[in-house]
Amino acid sequence: MSVAAATALVCALGLPAVPETAYAAPGEPGPAPGPGGGSGGGANGGQSLEEVHQEVDGLYRKAESATDAYNLAREKQTRQEKAILKIARAVVKAQKEMAGLRKRAGAMARAQYRGGGMPAEARLFLNGDPGDFLDGVTLARKGEQATHGLIGRLERTQVALDRYADSASQEWERLDRSRAKKAAAKKEILGKLARAQRLESRLAKDERERLRQLEEDKARGAQAKWLDTGILRELGSGATAMGGRAVDFARAQLGKNYVWGAVGPDTYDCSGLTQRAWATAGRAIPRTSQEQWRLLPKVSAKDMRPGDLIIYFRDASHVGMYVGGGAMIHAPRPGRQVTFAGAGSMPILGVVRPDAR
Repeated sequence: MSVAAATALVCALGLPAVPETAYAAPGEPGPAPGPGGGSGGGANGGQSLEEVHQEVDGLYRKAESATDAYNLAREKQTRQEKAILKIARAVVKAQKEMAGLRKRAGAMARAQYRGGGMPAEARLFLNGDPGDFLDGVTLARKGEQATHGLIGRLERTQVALDRYADSASQEWERLDRSRAKKAAAKKEILGKLARAQRLESRLAKDERERLRQLEEDKARGAQAKWLDTGILRELGSGATAMGGRAVDFARAQLGKNYVWGAVGPDTYDCSGLTQRAWATAGRAIPRTSQEQWRLLPKVSAKDMRPGDLIIYFRDASHVGMYVGGGAMIHAPRPGRQVTFAGAGSMPILGVVRPDAR
């Protein structure tokens, strides 16, 4: 681990950078806002730095939740496009079969026309050799059976084509809905991000530093409170081979930028990081934090082991990977990089284990 990464981990856990010292209480709060709410003389409508923090944090969380909706809609769109392509290939195959059957049907009809459609009794009367006639009747009956079989295949192929047409129509409707949801989610994401970035850009440089310090203080305070429960004494330290590979991958991404909707290799959002880490380890998991929470096996927080995924907030809008020692790695939000953080630095909804079975 690099010096920078080690320092980030120490800060995330709320520890002083002294090896022999265990977990410490959160540091002293950053400088209090000055008169007028510390907003640069009302650059944000007279809001205090705390109010700016709450609004910015809320906007980024809503954007992250919308990112989950966007990613889910994008996944559905991809599946639906593949389904439509599969149907299209089936239609082409059925159309070729139908063309061949019609060609055969036409040939049979022409042959029957040339035969004149004369009744069998008349042909027997006119034919001087009854044996030849009976052979002809046998062939005619076989031809009639072949005709019935051909008609049956034509009917079945037409039914299949009709079914494919209905399926394609339904898939197109689903695809349109997925595209609409994706577009709406993207619009919401961009709106929330733009609002948050405007709020931050109005702050003076020292205020932006104090805002970041305020975020870190709150995270350290939450982590210290979580550690005070004694949970660290209950947590195991051993990862499975697969979990260890996922953790190693996550560590290798430290310092890379958060970008909403990104799944690597150069940028990530929170669930893009965890999905890619576990894919590299050999286990496919859902794309979004909400789907990871809904579909992956749940375990108690006290049974957490490295590689497990910690789902945050009531709407399951954020996820990080537990790496041991009370720490996790996550992609926090726009404007931040993949980093270490305290596992309890945000409200924990629950823990899931991709390699539980």
